[in-house]
Amino acid sequence: MDRVESRCHLDWWANSVTLLASVEIAVVIAAADTGWAAEGCLISDDQEERDGFAFLCDMDPVFILRFDDESTITVTVHPPADNRRFALTEYTGPAHRPINHRVTI
Repeated sequence: MDRVESRCHLDWWANSVTLLASVEIAVVIAAADTGWAAEGCLISDDQEERDGFAFLCDMDPVFILRFDDESTITVTVHPPADNRRFALTEYTGPAHRPINHRVTI
């Protein structure tokens, strides 16, 4: 199979027990010279959900891509400015990453 089109979820975990967000996406995964290439887009048109997705990508773009059969792969999301279509690449870094984010009030 050279190409897969599916609906799945991008899960953003705050830690090993806290799922902070999950967004439904449509994804296309195709065979490439380097293994695979993937592109996704958010299913929802809700601006609040899109803004939340953009916020999480800014904090840490590493998500768990979860399919309907519960199989998963850790990916990095590379969103464009409009947060509609984005590239996905396999994340190969360390399992634990510090996140430094400060909210100024």
